[in-house]
Amino acid sequence: MCYTDFRLASGPDRCSGRVEMKLGAQWGTVCDQGWDLRDATVLCQQLNCGYAEAVLGPARFGQGNGSTWTDVFDCEGTETELRHCPISPWAHSSCSHSRDVGVVCSGAAGGVRLVGGAGRCDGRVEVFSSGKWGRLLNSSWTDSAASVLCRQLGCGLALETSSSSRYGPGRSDVCFSGVSCSGNETHLGNCSRPQPVSCSSGSDVGVLCEKHGLLRLSGAESPCAGRLEVYHRGSWGTVCDDSWDLADSQVVCRQLQCGTAVRAPAPVSFSQGAGPIWLDEVGCLGNESSLWECPSRPWGQHDCRHKEDVTIVCSEFKQLRLVSEQFECAGRAEVFYNGTWGSICQNRMDPHTASLICRQLNCGDFDKFYTPDDGSGLKWLDDVQCKKHDVSLWQCPHSPWGENSCTDRDVAGLICKGTVFY
Repeated sequence: MCYTDFRLASGPDRCSGRVEMKLGAQWGTVCDQGWDLRDATVLCQQLNCGYAEAVLGPARFGQGNGSTWTDVFDCEGTETELRHCPISPWAHSSCSHSRDVGVVCSGAAGGVRLVGGAGRCDGRVEVFSSGKWGRLLNSSWTDSAASVLCRQLGCGLALETSSSSRYGPGRSDVCFSGVSCSGNETHLGNCSRPQPVSCSSGSDVGVLCEKHGLLRLSGAESPCAGRLEVYHRGSWGTVCDDSWDLADSQVVCRQLQCGTAVRAPAPVSFSQGAGPIWLDEVGCLGNESSLWECPSRPWGQHDCRHKEDVTIVCSEFKQLRLVSEQFECAGRAEVFYNGTWGSICQNRMDPHTASLICRQLNCGDFDKFYTPDDGSGLKWLDDVQCKKHDVSLWQCPHSPWGENSCTDRDVAGLICKGTVFY
């Protein structure tokens, strides 16, 4: 297909939003299936918006209208336009607007980012001006400007403005100052333009916004399951499970863009936390957009020990395994998703994809396929086709979860070169 125009829609500025592409006279959205940072970087450069900072889905910037394009771009990330990238047609794949992909670019003039914090919503302020990124110094910086910055990044309210000492020294030798906002602007580019200054003329600005980087799930090597930790007064601490229920977990999973909370235990255990216990008696209704909207006891007041730390499993938590009673590194390929184990189908799976699975499990390279004796049960993935630069199965294009044309005989059995008997 030959797309003639591209744009980012419904974002806070022209350099972030829902990806939309024009085919002939028709605009359509793009399915998040197979879209990655390399593809997004090419689009950001094409739109004169710097590089890609995040690929967001599903429908983070709202659902679009019209067609939903399901072509998968196979960009290296060095192309100047998306039309220069190879395209893998996925016309057989269904996709709805609930899976519209969004992209956040670093920005052109007026671009801003927070660096060195716990996430993209707290850190040292850096702005893009005169063709380069530089540190922002505190001359004329106000809480009003911090509010504009946090709103521009989709990070909610500004909680705190400080010196950037908590985020470490900035590495750039380019510095700016003179940004002044009334507080009503939607973008720092609408405030006074940053001016180049000597880096010795002031201190770097640090900003802490309301959302995202202030909480995490820790201890499972996955952002979507683990021990709940929150950031307060410069340190991470845990949350006590007194009064904690599924509604509270739903809010956390949604805030972390990890789907919904599941009751099923994860196939991994979580260790006890350490350090402060920051929150207790949290009482969310379940419809809040962030944990910070929920009532709780005052920060640091609790009657708990770390063995009562909250742990959460979200539906987007994923694990991979090969199931066999005889072998290690050979067996039926299965993934854990939405709280349940299910099989991977072999349809369209090539040796490159199989090798990635083997290596992800530390089982060496792929040796050969076989048909497992038992292929019954839930089948999670089909049409898995990894790109040459993918380093994890979770980055690979595939049919929507649970949608397949897979029989029991199509379930993938893999033998890796690291196979040993139990």
